[in-house]
Amino acid sequence: MAVRADQLNVIKPVACAWILFLIAMSVFSVLNIDFTVTDFIYRLQGNAWTWKDSYLTQDVLHKGGKWLSLAMGLATLLLLMLSTTVACLKTYRTPLFYLFSATLLSALLVATIKHLVSMECPWDLVRYGGARDFIGLFNMRPSSMPASACFPAGHASAGYMWIACYFFFAAIRPQWRWAGLALGLGLGLTFGITQQFRGAHFLSHDLWTVMICWTVSFVLSSFLLRPSVH
Repeated sequence: MAVRADQLNVIKPVACAWILFLIAMSVFSVLNIDFTVTDFIYRLQGNAWTWKDSYLTQDVLHKGGKWLSLAMGLATLLLLMLSTTVACLKTYRTPLFYLFSATLLSALLVATIKHLVSMECPWDLVRYGGARDFIGLFNMRPSSMPASACFPAGHASAGYMWIACYFFFAAIRPQWRWAGLALGLGLGLTFGITQQFRGAHFLSHDLWTVMICWTVSFVLSSFLLRPSVH
């Protein structure tokens, strides 16, 4: 009975969050919010993706952002390895294992979905100077149409996967948990907005990434960390 109760404590909030999220995404689709936002960004750049290959967006925020997230992941792995031998780190072994697992699984899950679900980037579409028509997420894709890995937002996941810091700090330093959440959201927003301004993603792509990363972080925290972190 205790196992079932623990399972319900995980399933119920995740199911409720996803139901609300899918309703919100339906509203997004009906109101064409993705196109409204992207039209504005495209017009802002003179009806071209002027910032697609700029030094700031391409080299600093895109490439640099990936290296930053990778460095953070390697630092987490190093601390996890040290926690097996260094006395002062042993009490943090499980939270570090959680942080490493949550970030890695979030990145892998987003990358896997990107290769399973074909959707075009804004810069691919005729509407924005490309050569392809828009095919919605739940629309039938013509078999003759080449595959495209633009959904969900991969680069944004390099930031949003650090939402796991909220649960990590809640387990070891509860007073820092909101700073951990701000770190994950801040990195995700920075990387996500960068890609939107480059024409690589719609806003909804980023929102799907947030939900995937939050779900992974929440579910793993329920199994690996003490219940009080929630």
